Amino acid sequence: MKKFADYNFVGYINEALKEKNFIEPTKVQEKIIPLVLKGKSVVGQSQTGSGKTHAFLLPIFQKLDLDNENLQVIITTPSRELAYQIYEDAKQIAKFADKKVWMQNCVGGTDKQRQIEKVKNHQPQLVIGTPGRILDLIKENALDPRYVKFLVVDEADMTLDLGFLNETDQIASSLPQDLQMLVFSATIPEKLKPFLRKYMANPEIQVIENKSIISPTIDNWLISTKGRDKNQLIYNLLTIGEPYLALIFANTKERVDQLTQFLRAQGLKVAKIHGGIQPRERKRVMKGIQKLDYQFVVATDLAARGIDIEGVSHVINDDIPDDLEFFVHRVGRTGRNGMQGTAITLYEPSEDVLIEELESMGITFEPKAYKDGEIVDSYDRNRREKRRTKKDAMDPKLRGFVKKQKAKRKPGYKKKIQRRIKKDEQQKRRIARRQARKMK
Repeated sequence: MKKFADYNFVGYINEALKEKNFIEPTKVQEKIIPLVLKGKSVVGQSQTGSGKTHAFLLPIFQKLDLDNENLQVIITTPSRELAYQIYEDAKQIAKFADKKVWMQNCVGGTDKQRQIEKVKNHQPQLVIGTPGRILDLIKENALDPRYVKFLVVDEADMTLDLGFLNETDQIASSLPQDLQMLVFSATIPEKLKPFLRKYMANPEIQVIENKSIISPTIDNWLISTKGRDKNQLIYNLLTIGEPYLALIFANTKERVDQLTQFLRAQGLKVAKIHGGIQPRERKRVMKGIQKLDYQFVVATDLAARGIDIEGVSHVINDDIPDDLEFFVHRVGRTGRNGMQGTAITLYEPSEDVLIEELESMGITFEPKAYKDGEIVDSYDRNRREKRRTKKDAMDPKLRGFVKKQKAKRKPGYKKKIQRRIKKDEQQKRRIARRQARKMK
C-alpha cells in the first residue's frame, strides 16, 4: 500500500499531512500525484468525495517556487463554496511553510475594486476562484498571467453546465503555452471535449472508477411517504437518533425555505444553502457549518457538488433529484474517509419508476419504515410483482387446479395440492431425463 511518505514531499507539506492525519493516499491521489510531479497535464475523471482536491494541491505546493513572487497557479471552480473550500485546504498546507505563501480567493459577489487593489499591490502566487471574477482581474491587468505554470479546472462538467466554460476558455488563452493543465470532472460530456483538445495536446487521462456506486460504508435506506406528512416525517428522522451533522436535500429553493422554516419552528437550529441566498450570507453560513454551529443543513443540489462539508453522518433526500446523477453526489456527502454514514431517500409510490432507474444504475436500497418512534425493516416495494412472477412460473394447469381446490375448501385440500405439486414435479423430472437420453 502506497503512503504519502513515499512521495518525498518537502517538510512543510509533510507537516500539513500529519496535522490532517493523512497517511495513505486515496485511489485518485495515488494515480494523479506522480503524474503532476512529473510535469504531465492530466484529465482526471472521478466521483465527488474521491480526494481529488489534495490530488492536485499537494504536488502543486511541492513544485511551487516560494522565492518567485509572480502568479504561478490559477485554480478555477464553478461555485463560490468550492472555491472557499479549496482555499481553506490550501491555507492549511501553506501555514507550515517557512516563507509566506501569497494566496488570493477571487469569487463573484465580493468587492471587485477592493480585490483589484489588493492583488495589484502584491501579486498572489496562487489564485483560487470562480472563472468570471478571475477573468475580470486579468482583464483589469490586476492579475499578471504571464508566468503561470499551472491551471486547474475543477468540476469541469459543472463549469460547463453552469455556463462558465467560455470564461474558463478566455483565462486559458491568456496563459503561457508551456502550461501544465489539470482538469477534474465527474463526467466528460461531449461539449467539454473541444475545450480539452484546444489546450491539452497529449494529456494523461485517468478514469478512477468506484468499485461500487455508493460506498459500502453507507446504509442506503428507502422510506415511503405514503399517507404521511413529509415535514413531520423528516423532523422525526432527524430527532430519533443523534446525528453528528445531517444534510437534507430538496429540489427547489422554495422547498428549502419551506422545510427550513418548519424545522426551525420545531426548535431545531437549521442552516440553509441555495442559489438565492446572497454570497456574503452563504459564506457566513458555510463558516458556521464548518465550525459545527449547526447540526442540520437544508440545501439544494448546489451543496451536492462543490461543497465538502466534513463529518456528515446523515443525508436525507426530501425528494429524488431531477437529474438522477445528482443522487450519487448527494449520498456521497456521507460515509467518507472510511466513516459510517446513513442516507435516507423519501419517495411516493408514484415515483417507483425513478427508484427503478436508480436501481438500474447499480444503486441498491434497504426498505425501511418509521414506526412507533423508530426505524424498522419494511417490505420490498416490488413484492407484488415478485409474487406474480413466482406464480407465472407455475404450470398453468397446476395453477388452475390449486385455485379450484382452494375454492372448494374441503377437508384435506392442502394435502391434495401438495401431492399434486409433487406429482407434477416428478413428471417434469421424468420428461427431462427422457429428453436427456434422446440427446445422447
